[in-house]
Amino acid sequence: MVFSSLEFVCFFLPIVFILHYIIPGIYLKNALLILASLLFYAYGEPVYVVLMIASAFFNYILARIVANARWKKLWLFLDIAINLGILFFFKYMAFFMETFNYISGQQLEIINVKLPIGISFFTFQALSYVIDVYCGKIQLQKSFWKVLLYISFFPQLIAGPIVKYRDISDALSYRKIDIEQVFYGMRRFICGLGKKVLIANAMGQAADAVFSADMVEINILAAWIGAVSYMLQIYYDFSGYSDMAIGLGGMFGFRFQENFKYPYGAASIKEFWRRWHISLSSWFKEYLYIPLGGSRKGKFRTGINKLIVFFCTGLWHGANWTFIVWGLYHGFFSMLEEYIPFTKKIPRQIAYIYTMFVVCIGFVIFRADTLTQGIYIISQMLSGFSFSSQSISFAVSQITPWFITMTLVGIIGMAPVKPVTEFLISVDKGRIKLVLWKYKTVQTLVSIASIILLAWCIIRLSGDTYNPFIYFRF
Repeated sequence: MVFSSLEFVCFFLPIVFILHYIIPGIYLKNALLILASLLFYAYGEPVYVVLMIASAFFNYILARIVANARWKKLWLFLDIAINLGILFFFKYMAFFMETFNYISGQQLEIINVKLPIGISFFTFQALSYVIDVYCGKIQLQKSFWKVLLYISFFPQLIAGPIVKYRDISDALSYRKIDIEQVFYGMRRFICGLGKKVLIANAMGQAADAVFSADMVEINILAAWIGAVSYMLQIYYDFSGYSDMAIGLGGMFGFRFQENFKYPYGAASIKEFWRRWHISLSSWFKEYLYIPLGGSRKGKFRTGINKLIVFFCTGLWHGANWTFIVWGLYHGFFSMLEEYIPFTKKIPRQIAYIYTMFVVCIGFVIFRADTLTQGIYIISQMLSGFSFSSQSISFAVSQITPWFITMTLVGIIGMAPVKPVTEFLISVDKGRIKLVLWKYKTVQTLVSIASIILLAWCIIRLSGDTYNPFIYFRF
């Protein structure tokens, strides 16, 4: 089940939300959310829901052992090894066997297994819980059901953001239904739904057309349409999902950290990664980069540590050389900015153009089915001045009025300016404080806009069969 589906918006979410609101007591509310989360996951993965429950139970037991055992480091190593081993088997086994066969000339039979949806996300959440218990950053949770809810909670189960246990530990034991927070969560969910259904889907259709086209159909115009479309698609697809997850969390009394902060307003690759997929970046920084030594052991070692992190970031996204090269590509430019002095003296306007160009080229590699395809499309972006009737006809066919409209909306929406919601709402001591909400006109306008956007999204969903989520495969 996906958030941007009629089943979820019209049936699953209203039923679960109403029941959560009327059921008394935190224990019954948690039980409802666990049941709802398991049903949500089983809707698309009826078999692998057992794997997800087993992962939660295994890490619950290992956390208890790590908290009390004599050989804590050994048990922690075992936990990490088994978690990563399971992730490797389901996600990377076939890729590594294919690579081994290619390099060695062997013909080993490839083990192909279906990838469990969201395995990278719930595995990383489980790992962070056990590691934090080992490091003494959090107290051991003695209730398996709360650990299961933390790992399986449906708003962030499928495609993140990656939530750390310490961020929601209090809400697992006590949460108060705050009407203002609920309404904010609803508006945030609708905003994310609009990003996904209206912008990301429109961009995705154009990007898919370009990346599945014959090479003779791709000239410089088509190549740039595909590159820019995918750059907008992946941002609005994933940030839209994150908005919906954060909004859903708010509706049920949980507060998730932001996952995107206008990354397409960055003026360096380093700044881009402070704004893009923040939960993943912070996870690798806290649990990999710093344990490797961070920046404490000299420039050379720092560079190696960064390359390792970027390699793992690329590999985390999928079992394909395109993802690995994409990660190392970003690592190269990150190190370039760190060690080449002149990169720090470029005017911000020039630095912004450079950053967006690097990011756009990188996403072509990320989206391509093979490195060969990615390199070809990049070459056409730079020198594809062949304007045959076939290539011109293909490029023009992608530029529909709806595509143009959503492209303009997407470009405006990615600008690094504070949105209306941030103008209307400020956060003070963890509670939502309304600034201009006392004016009934503002309340009415925002409510009407949200209802219209929701209705528009439902209409689009009812008549459009194109509705993939990019990060489901990660």
